Amino acid sequence: MAQLHNGKTEYELKEQMCEIGRRIYNRGFAAANDGNITVRLNEREYLCTPTMVSKGYMKPEDICRVDAKGVQLAGKRKRTSEVMLHLSVYNQRPDINGVVHCHPPHATAFAVAHEPIPKCVLPEVEVFLGEVPIAVYETPGGQSFADTVIPFAKDANTILLANHGTITFGPDLENAYFNTEIIDAYCRILILSRQLGRVNYFTEQQTKELLALKKRLGYDDVRFRDESNPICGESSFDRRYQKFTPRPYAFRFDEPTGVGQDGQSVSGVPDAEDPALETLVRAITEQVMRNLAGA
Repeated sequence: MAQLHNGKTEYELKEQMCEIGRRIYNRGFAAANDGNITVRLNEREYLCTPTMVSKGYMKPEDICRVDAKGVQLAGKRKRTSEVMLHLSVYNQRPDINGVVHCHPPHATAFAVAHEPIPKCVLPEVEVFLGEVPIAVYETPGGQSFADTVIPFAKDANTILLANHGTITFGPDLENAYFNTEIIDAYCRILILSRQLGRVNYFTEQQTKELLALKKRLGYDDVRFRDESNPICGESSFDRRYQKFTPRPYAFRFDEPTGVGQDGQSVSGVPDAEDPALETLVRAITEQVMRNLAGA
């Protein structure tokens, strides 16, 4: 059997797709028959998961083969209805060989809330994911839905689909799947941090150091393309990409928070043990007591 990319045969790629499907299902990233997975075979053909089959229970013989227009070429089951979404990515990115679409709950919560993914928080996210855009909502399955990711595909490897889920991609299927794990773990950490009270952000200098590391490792980033793209704060994926540009609500950047060089967190909100805050609280309390005494 002919060897394909990464030294795998077509059957071995099908086995890998089933394994990734099991990971997606077991981690709760795809309920019931949700989600779909594709792999590039060559310039003209792709493997894709079937429709209406749980990703946790697929067998290699369930995997379909389609051409560059989504026409099914082989497979005893019908191909996924969302294969065009994957093809939109492949058409924009000849370096991509694997795509995963599913509904990881924490990342999908951001997609439902239309909450932009904040940057300058975790080193691993800065290096391996970079900025994560949110594509406008369209009814799944059609070409209009597939077109929503086109503006971002060249400048990202992970995209939130508004009110839907995520699509992640990479040079091989495993890396595409790892991006799904990373974005959901990150979103979970963000939600937990917000419940604790606040999120502290890197300074621009600290983030530039991470981006320098990212460049040395050979990873791309939209912030490398245009010096006007903000290092931290607002998203680089502005109205130049699409008219739908969600604004932050839960994770805003209007407070000068950051991680101090001495390892201590710094924030625009006074610390509870700050002497200045204690003095202010004492003065307000005394004034309230005087007003009550004179009433």
